[in-house]
Amino acid sequence: MGKSYRPPYLPDQEFLLPPSLRDWVPDDHLAYFVSDVVDNLDLSAMDAVYGDEQRGQPPYDPRMMTKLLVYGSCVGVFSSRRIQQRLIEDIAFRVLAAGNAPNFRTISDFRKIHLATLEGLFEQTLRIALEAGAMKLGRVALDGTKVKANASKHKAMSYDRMKEKEQQIRAEVRELLAQAEAIDAEEDAQYGADRRGDELPKELQRRETRLKKIREAKRALEERARDQAAAEGKPAEAVKQAKPADKDQFNFTDPESRIMKGGDGFVQGYNAQAAVEPALQLIVGQSVTAAANDKEQVEPMVQVIEQQSGQRPAGLLADSGYCSEKNLEHLETAGASGSKIDAYIATGKQKHGEHRLPCPPGPLPKNARG
Repeated sequence: MGKSYRPPYLPDQEFLLPPSLRDWVPDDHLAYFVSDVVDNLDLSAMDAVYGDEQRGQPPYDPRMMTKLLVYGSCVGVFSSRRIQQRLIEDIAFRVLAAGNAPNFRTISDFRKIHLATLEGLFEQTLRIALEAGAMKLGRVALDGTKVKANASKHKAMSYDRMKEKEQQIRAEVRELLAQAEAIDAEEDAQYGADRRGDELPKELQRRETRLKKIREAKRALEERARDQAAAEGKPAEAVKQAKPADKDQFNFTDPESRIMKGGDGFVQGYNAQAAVEPALQLIVGQSVTAAANDKEQVEPMVQVIEQQSGQRPAGLLADSGYCSEKNLEHLETAGASGSKIDAYIATGKQKHGEHRLPCPPGPLPKNARG
């Protein structure tokens, strides 16, 4: 006989006894922690949505669906389709679902229906993890990503272009008004008393509506410029006189979104910020901003982390996008808790494939910065 192996490999062997789901992952697995936390949350708001409705198929248990979404967020699986795939391939997801297999549309609809309740539950889960000692907030990693808005960047217009377009449309309106006046007599003769003689042609109405939108957009950009000047601490007179730059843009579909550089070029969207702790990979702070870059996001994100997790981070890891004099000064200043943050922020980018030699031995050069 040849060499035997341990244990015997019998892929077609059927279970002689029903297996226990809890034997599939170790007792200290994150999935069990998430399960225990959700079991102790108040899900009555979700139950109330379904009420006494008897029509159609019964819904999946909200506890199971919530566990799948919370655990998915913990391990970086946010897509409903990816969660459905994990329910087939990933033991931890199968344990949490107890053998159930909701499809991606059911998962997506559950998230939409209970979005407001889930936001509160996610924050409760994080706080319980902190208070139970399962996670001590030490060093966190902060990064941002550009998220496309439900708006086309081609629907944005710069302030300078608005001024030009306003003059152009104003001239077109005058011309159309003249045309309208010239055809009033023809319309009266054609339509008689059933139609007002002062009705405007559709083309004129369209241009007047567009002109109104452009003027509203200009006022929004001017207000935005004044708010920015006030935030920078400029004198009241300077705030009053602040004007938008000619290149400042306003999107008519989603006014709060901005054109910003993303991974696939320029997008009309938002800058999503997330801070993650390394032990359990939990998101301890998240926010969305319309700021195009990360230069101004360290201070607000530290406040977000304190608010959402209940702790001030002891350390911070961030890429060069967060490197600015203001950010470094803030991290050196003790917050309300009286503790400084030990930060490691890259001062520059390294090109792909670039190999940098180690620093030469000896004293630091005079222009070195800490």
